Amino acid sequence: MNVLVTGGMGYIGSHTSIQMIHAGMTPVIFDNLYNSKKTVLERIEKVSGVKPAFIEGDIRNKELLVNVLKDNNIEAVIHFAGLKAVGESVAKPLEYYDNNVNGTLVLVDAMREAGVKTLVFSSSATVYGDPASVPITEDFPTSATNPYGRSKLMVEECLTDFQKANPDWSITLLRYFNPVGSHPSGELGEDPQGIPNNLMPFVSQVAVGRRDFLSVFGSDYPTKDGTGVRDYIHVMDLSDGHVAALQKVGSKHGLHVYNLGTGNGYSVLEMVKAFESASGREVPYQIVDRRPGDIAECWADPKKAMTELDWRAERTLEQMTEDTWRWQSNNPQGYPEA
Repeated sequence: MNVLVTGGMGYIGSHTSIQMIHAGMTPVIFDNLYNSKKTVLERIEKVSGVKPAFIEGDIRNKELLVNVLKDNNIEAVIHFAGLKAVGESVAKPLEYYDNNVNGTLVLVDAMREAGVKTLVFSSSATVYGDPASVPITEDFPTSATNPYGRSKLMVEECLTDFQKANPDWSITLLRYFNPVGSHPSGELGEDPQGIPNNLMPFVSQVAVGRRDFLSVFGSDYPTKDGTGVRDYIHVMDLSDGHVAALQKVGSKHGLHVYNLGTGNGYSVLEMVKAFESASGREVPYQIVDRRPGDIAECWADPKKAMTELDWRAERTLEQMTEDTWRWQSNNPQGYPEA
């Protein structure tokens, strides 16, 4: 199967491309390199033995997309390309709506013109807003607390309407919880540009000496130790979830919605302790005010994906932290420039 992977040079896209290669699929990567580096391609080849085709381009360029889809005999699309920082989305809502919402509509229009009718969309647990209870199942009400989450929710609603109007399409919405970890080789990992927005890359940059301390946002939540609780999932398990979605429902017409999470919640301080244990380094932290839009706890009920996709998250918290540290200690400054 030839699969277009938009945003395939990014954190989750690159790891998924490797797992696709191992599953016998052919990823064709499409990325504008806004938040990623060209050297990722060499790392994918080093780990998988295959160098995927790479086209540099923007998902808002319909003409280019149509040509890429036709020229590469693409049968399905996994759509990762998008801006993803909550704080930045509050400051730049227009850019987020243009890139994430408009970009997806252009992509789907290009797919329609090229006759490609299978799409797996990279969504997010942020579409559940502040959930009334945990664990979260796929039929929970959806809402958003920031423009990033709203852009994901808008795309989900657009795709739902589109699939209803085009019942011969297969569209899968994968709602990720909190991806962490890296490829066990230490060759690929999360390399945020600028100040990390997520916990684990910040923790690992403190441990490797790039930052002085971790800011823990809030210690007065109604949780086990007062810090926020999240469902952290290893990026390799998440990647396997995309392969499973293509294999199990990619040829099945309809709209398919799945949570990809472990079903376990860990607090910020539990993650810090686990990382200190994996790295043998102390991670100094300071408690600061809560961040606007943050919620107390959020973890998945992943039973639907287990049942319908025959998929489950198998990697442990120890593997998540050990693999994160292997990547960060081997690549203290992230990926080199091309």
